[in-house]
Amino acid sequence: MKIKLLLLIPFFFITKSTKEETAFWGQNGHRVTGKIAEKHLTRRAKRKIDKLLKGESLAFVSTYADEIKSDRSYREYYPWHYINMDLDETYATAEKNPQGDLVTGINKCIAVLKDKNSTEADKAFFLKLLVHFVGDLHQPMHIGQREDKGGNTIQVQWFGKGTNLHAVWDTKMIEEWNMSYVELANNAQDLSKKQIKSIQEGTLVEWVDEVHEITKELYKSVKIGENLRYRYSYDHLGTVRKQLQIGGIRLAKILNDIFG
Repeated sequence: MKIKLLLLIPFFFITKSTKEETAFWGQNGHRVTGKIAEKHLTRRAKRKIDKLLKGESLAFVSTYADEIKSDRSYREYYPWHYINMDLDETYATAEKNPQGDLVTGINKCIAVLKDKNSTEADKAFFLKLLVHFVGDLHQPMHIGQREDKGGNTIQVQWFGKGTNLHAVWDTKMIEEWNMSYVELANNAQDLSKKQIKSIQEGTLVEWVDEVHEITKELYKSVKIGENLRYRYSYDHLGTVRKQLQIGGIRLAKILNDIFG
């Protein structure tokens, strides 16, 4: 597979409508997950990843899959950022997007990275995608309903300014906390080896269904047009931080399995 070089266009050139339809864990969120993953890598895996990424960190490359959205030649990867599921469905019972989804995207990245015949360029490209997609997987609104685009059309207010439920979970609560990604990662919950092992257990599909249980609760957490403020952040920021940490720990598990 040939991966072309991309001159990245600043993300703010994307139209407002496109950004709303393809929202994501904010840059800080993805970087938190990447930073946490680095703490749980084996030495062997870290060496191989450093070589592939030419010294760039997982936190640095974690936003790459969103940056390339500014180039429509990469549009085949857009559906890999999310899964559409009704609230009463599991991944197994849900109608699948023929263009792929988070599960097929993550599995494709893993397959390329494990393939001895993959080029270094392909491996670097799909490693960057993998870091991002595992982050997206743990943002509950990325496993939302098709009809509201994962909460993107559920209009609410955040401290009196118009936004949507998806954006509140992607960026608003994290931005309101006003900490850098390094500060957020360094202040993640202390976990025992047993707790970390428990988080890393299970299959990719089981992780999807687990996150979807949180998604169900988020749809109940707001009313259309509601002005969300400090109380909403107080009630839910803990879940945001927990999901960022779980995503990082599971990303490390995947990478350790691939790179040893």
